Amino acid sequence: NKVIRYEERNSYIGGRTVKSTERLIFHIDVNSAFLSWESARRVSQGLPDLREIPSCVGGNPKKRTGIVVAKSIPAKKYGIQTGEPVAMALRKCPNLVIVPSDFELYDKCSRAFKAICASFAPVMESFSIDEVFLDMTGTSLIYPDPVATAHELKDKIHRELGFTVNVGISTNKLLAKMASDFQKPDRVHTLFPDEIPEKMWPLPIRNLLFLGKASEQKLLNQGIRTIGDLARERASNVQYWLGEKTGHQLWQYARGIDDSPVKAVPDEAKGFSVETTFNDDITSIEQVFPILLEQCDVLATRMRRKDKKCNCISVTFRTLDFRNRSHQTKLENATDLTDEIYANATRLFKEFWKGQPLRLIGVALTGLTDGTYEQMSLFEDTENKERRRKLDAAMDEIRMKFGNDKITRASIMNSNARIGRKAKAQMKNENTEEQ
Repeated sequence: NKVIRYEERNSYIGGRTVKSTERLIFHIDVNSAFLSWESARRVSQGLPDLREIPSCVGGNPKKRTGIVVAKSIPAKKYGIQTGEPVAMALRKCPNLVIVPSDFELYDKCSRAFKAICASFAPVMESFSIDEVFLDMTGTSLIYPDPVATAHELKDKIHRELGFTVNVGISTNKLLAKMASDFQKPDRVHTLFPDEIPEKMWPLPIRNLLFLGKASEQKLLNQGIRTIGDLARERASNVQYWLGEKTGHQLWQYARGIDDSPVKAVPDEAKGFSVETTFNDDITSIEQVFPILLEQCDVLATRMRRKDKKCNCISVTFRTLDFRNRSHQTKLENATDLTDEIYANATRLFKEFWKGQPLRLIGVALTGLTDGTYEQMSLFEDTENKERRRKLDAAMDEIRMKFGNDKITRASIMNSNARIGRKAKAQMKNENTEEQ
């Protein structure tokens, strides 16, 4: 009897009935997360609210390469954009208040935000540091009015943590996320399948979730300007323009089709990657190599902990025009050795870097295989390889026992020291010239 009553208890949202057996998904997104979290802290200290004045989270304004990471709504009115140099933002708004990033604060706020969200649903999926999906399917006995529940959730976050969120409600993850991106901040929006023609199809094609700039331009070239245009186009035409897999997926998204589940436990990693963004220009190989070595060391350590090896290594960098460039290589034999991964990464970098100043460098390891299997070569220096394997194992053991920061490679320390001495010498020369 309880089961029968449970299934017959429906919800009513905006005049439509949502059956208790129908999927019901929430997407919760923190409004301007980094800025909001810094603002909440400052308000608690009696300082002005950064959300109410032209402000941003970004790099040091004295450094030419500092960039805007997050901005307030008043700053947006000056035309300030995320990712632009702080110097340019200051030219648009000389009174712009700039605060530095604080990742320890962000982690603390993210955990508190997700703890409240998790208390409302049987299943929560962390989508990013400031976004989650909640699977509310079958909760109609507890929450008969999902919109009222969404308001209760967002108000609880605001009341207890001091920052606002948007909540999107629908029958799948795609539409729930699209809904949460509607008017901000501190709002609840629905986007059910019968609302798609009115709420989603009139939007510019660039607003479609997961549509990249290159695909957007290809669609614009074909006269596809709104999401509705894409939804009404023949699927075969879209696949011809964008590729079979990508075209079919984006065509389905435009029609609101998405069957992906809300996962409390993420899928096993298909690869390992790390990126480092810089406030100062990276302009020399001497600066790049220790960065690559440290990244390769971190990734190889993570991979060995999962008992995996990689068959593919790629290196990415971002130039001052914010364009990413990447280069990859496939290995004859899978490896988990830091030195082998680093050797390939440096080779890749030297092959395609032309000396442009860099803002970001990254490494990715993909094509993962079971670490217990290894294809040996007749011409391989097995003794040297075994020595390097023992070195990696010893470092892994120390890191597991005492922490990742307790041991590093001497070559990284030596390189960092040389760079530091060079920087000090350069500053000294510049000061002498000014005098």
